[in-house]
Amino acid sequence: MTSIERSTLVVGSGAESRDIAVQTRPGGNPGLFWLGGYRSDMMGSKAMALDALGADKGLAVTRFDYSGHGASGGSFDDGSISRWLEEAQAVFATTSGPQIIVGSSMGGWLALLLVRAMQAAGQSRAKGLVLIAPAVDMTHDLMLPDFSAADHESLQNLGYVDQPSAYSDTPYRITRKLIEDGEHHRLFGGVIETGCPTIILQGGADPDVPQAHAIKLVTHILHDPVTLTLIPDGDHRLSRDQDLALLKDAVWRLAGE
Repeated sequence: MTSIERSTLVVGSGAESRDIAVQTRPGGNPGLFWLGGYRSDMMGSKAMALDALGADKGLAVTRFDYSGHGASGGSFDDGSISRWLEEAQAVFATTSGPQIIVGSSMGGWLALLLVRAMQAAGQSRAKGLVLIAPAVDMTHDLMLPDFSAADHESLQNLGYVDQPSAYSDTPYRITRKLIEDGEHHRLFGGVIETGCPTIILQGGADPDVPQAHAIKLVTHILHDPVTLTLIPDGDHRLSRDQDLALLKDAVWRLAGE
């Protein structure tokens, strides 16, 4: 079994410079590339299950923390979809050969944006996508609709709103910067081209990304193979042993195609 290599990648320059923590497991292709969710990090159970699969099958695995998350530098409050996408592109550029991109929640949105950027550059290396409860267009479709009048007032006057979270003792801070920047990256409203097979894993009991959202995504992927696996009793995290087994199976199926 190969050992994990830890490194730091500097993304941005001047005041925008931040140190991005990266963990890489050397191995063969296709590589496995992890994109975590909002306020999560590369040491979570799904990310580690992906790393374990790579170790077991001899595949390269790349994981990293967005700025303001986990072991990376930068302030969480400075985060935006543009900023985290730039980091995903920078880390992806350190990989080689075909990659299976695995994105969880916000990472599912970023995975689709990453593939779109590669297609625009004429150099996509995505062999497949596995999207776990993909929160596509989350700032517009999943965050804004739940804001109260007081939340909107806080967003405009303070530049942020703090909302309680079922996953943390501290509230989740949602900034005006994040909401406004998200408008520039919305995917719904047009055809979504992945250029590769896509598997979506969605919990039927997910309170954060409802199953209707995953179905909506399927209706926008018109030209590429897409499979939606609905886990009726699955929550948003999909981190139970049986959920992780489904994740590994999905990734390994794409690796063999």
